[in-house]
Amino acid sequence: MKNRPKDDFFAHLEDEGIGVTFGDVQLKTKYSTVRPPDVSLVSRFSRRVPLKVPFVSAAMDTVTEYPMAIAMAKAGGIGIIHRAMSPKEQARHVTRVKRYMNPFIPDPICVFETDTVESVLRMKEEKEYDFDTFLVLNAHGKLSGVLTSRNFKHCLENEVYLTVGTVMARDDLVTAHPDTSFEEAFQLMRKCPGDGIGLLPLVDESGMVAGLYTWKDIKRRKSSETEAYNTDTDGRLIVGAAIGIGDAGLAQAELLVLEDVDVLVIDAAHGDTETIVDMVRVVKKEFPDVDVVAGNISEADAVIRLIQAGVDGIKVGQGGGSICTTRTVAGIGCPQVSAVALCERAIRYTHKDIPVCSDGGVTESGHAAIALAAGASSVMMGRIFAGANEAPGDIIIYPDGQRFKRYDGMGSQSAMERSSAARERYGGNGSGKTVPEGVEAIVPCQGPVANVISRFIGGVRSSMGYLGAETISAFQMRAEFRRVTEAGRREASPHDVTVIPFSPISK
Repeated sequence: MKNRPKDDFFAHLEDEGIGVTFGDVQLKTKYSTVRPPDVSLVSRFSRRVPLKVPFVSAAMDTVTEYPMAIAMAKAGGIGIIHRAMSPKEQARHVTRVKRYMNPFIPDPICVFETDTVESVLRMKEEKEYDFDTFLVLNAHGKLSGVLTSRNFKHCLENEVYLTVGTVMARDDLVTAHPDTSFEEAFQLMRKCPGDGIGLLPLVDESGMVAGLYTWKDIKRRKSSETEAYNTDTDGRLIVGAAIGIGDAGLAQAELLVLEDVDVLVIDAAHGDTETIVDMVRVVKKEFPDVDVVAGNISEADAVIRLIQAGVDGIKVGQGGGSICTTRTVAGIGCPQVSAVALCERAIRYTHKDIPVCSDGGVTESGHAAIALAAGASSVMMGRIFAGANEAPGDIIIYPDGQRFKRYDGMGSQSAMERSSAARERYGGNGSGKTVPEGVEAIVPCQGPVANVISRFIGGVRSSMGYLGAETISAFQMRAEFRRVTEAGRREASPHDVTVIPFSPISK
C-alpha cells in the first residue's frame, strides 16, 4: 500500500498516544491551478451508493424523517431515516422518498368500481397517501377509468357513499403498451395533455394494468434542476434507513428492502461487538444486493472485523457529537480526526474499497473539509441540520421572538424514555435503566436545509482549491496536516473586534 502524506503525521501521533480533532489541526496549502467552482464533490456513502455532495443527515428522531431525506437527496446528499418509530412507519417514510419523483410506478395503487368514495378516502388517510388519483379496475381486474381529486371534490357530503364507478372519469383515457420507455412516455404525454389527468397507464393486451407514468414527475425529472439530485438508476431519490439488531432488526430490514431502500445502516453506539459483526453477516446474506453500512467505531482494528463480515461502508465516530456525552460518561473514544485517519488507513491496508463516513464533531464547514481530507468519503451531521425547516424537531419561540428547534441526542434521557431503539443503540436491555449518554438541547432555526448545505459546499470547495485538488480523492492524496496551538486557534477565529451578528458559518 502506497503511503499518503498524512499517514506519517497520524501514525506519529498514535505512537505518542495522542489523538487530535478538528480544533487541533489545519491543512497546509499547496500550489494550485484549481478554482473552487471547478472542483467535483462527487463521492460515495457506501460501496454502491453514490453522492453528488459528501453530506449525510444523521439517523436521529429530531433530524431525519422523509422531508429531510427528500431535501438531502435533492441537494445531492443522502438522509438516513431514524428508527425510533415502528418498522411499518419507517418503511412508509422510505416509500415517500422513493416515490417523490418517480415518473414510473410499476405497481400503482388501484381501486375497484364497486368501492365507495368513502372507503377510498378512508384508505388514503390510513395509508397516509399523499396523492389523490387512483386507477380504477372493473370486476375482472381490468382498467376501466380513473378516480381523481376532481371527482372527490364534486362529491357532496351525502354522496361519499356512491361507488367509484359512478363518479370516476371514463372518457378519453390515454394508455400505452407495458414496454413504453420513459422518453416515449414523455413524448406521448406532451402531445396529449388534454385529458387533464396527467397519467399514462400502461396496459397489456388483456386490459390489465402493468404500470403507470405521471406527468408531474416526468416534468420534474426533465427539469434541469434535477441534475443536482442524488438519484438511483431509475431516477428516484436515494435514501437510507437505520436498523437495529437481532430478529427484529432483520424483519425491519425486510420491510425497508421491499420499499427499495438504497442502503441499510446498522445503528449502534459501539459497532465493534459480536452482535453487530454477526448482524452484518446475516443482513448481507439475506439481502446481498443492498449495501450495508455499520458502526460506530473509532479504532483501526475494528475495521478488519467489519470488513470480514461483509460491510459496504463504515461509520466512524464515538462520542464526538455536540449532544453526545459518551466520552465523559464512559471514558472511551478517540478524537474524531485521528479516528477517521487511522480507520481509513486500516481499510487501505486491507485493499478493500470501503468508504468511511465521519460521524460527529463538525460545527463549521472547515471541519467537514478536514474530515474529508483525513480520509472520509462523507460527513454525517446532526446539529448542523437539526435547525432546518425539514427537521422534525419542535419549534420553540422565545419571548424575544427568537426561534429554536428541539434537538435531542439519541442517548439522552428523553430519547431513551420514548424509544426502545435508542435504548438498544446504547446497549440497553429495554428496561429503561440505561445510563444516558447524551443531552437534550435546542438549536436556532435556519431555514431550508439547501441553504445550510450550500454553505458547507462553499467551504469544502474553497479548501480543495487551496490544496489544488479537483476531486475528493485528490484532496486526500495531497492533504498534509499541521498541529496548531491554543494561540493558533484563537488567531484562526475573528479576534480583537466586535462581531456583528450573525455569521451563517460559525454560531
